[in-house]
Amino acid sequence: GGTRGISFVETDAESLPFQDSSFDSYSISFGIRNVSDIDKCLQEAHRVLRRGGHFCCLEFSQVNSEVLRQIYDLYSMNVIPYIGAAYAGDAASYQYLVESIRKFPNQADFAGIIERNGFKHVRYESLFDGVVAIHSGFKL
Repeated sequence: GGTRGISFVETDAESLPFQDSSFDSYSISFGIRNVSDIDKCLQEAHRVLRRGGHFCCLEFSQVNSEVLRQIYDLYSMNVIPYIGAAYAGDAASYQYLVESIRKFPNQADFAGIIERNGFKHVRYESLFDGVVAIHSGFKL
């Protein structure tokens, strides 16, 4: 099938159970915002990548447009928790989602954090005017 040679592992992103320089690529989506120590997570990603390995992160980010940011803030603070309560019976988790997005560094600051943890040629692309962003870099 399409997953030949791929294994899925649920583990702590801050303490990966893999040998140094084991992977060509490391990707994380909507997860790095939830780790206790972002630097430690990035250091682990760097450790397990081979030289020339690619790091890629998709995460909620900071909206670029002031008008869209105000609309998004109203929506996220006033609608998302209620949806969580109505459909999942759990408003608190959805409130956490909103708060964790607000506390996460903006695109440029997160790029700097990635660089500080050893990655080179770090770049990012904002999608949907910054609602989410893709950050990438290389272990050289």
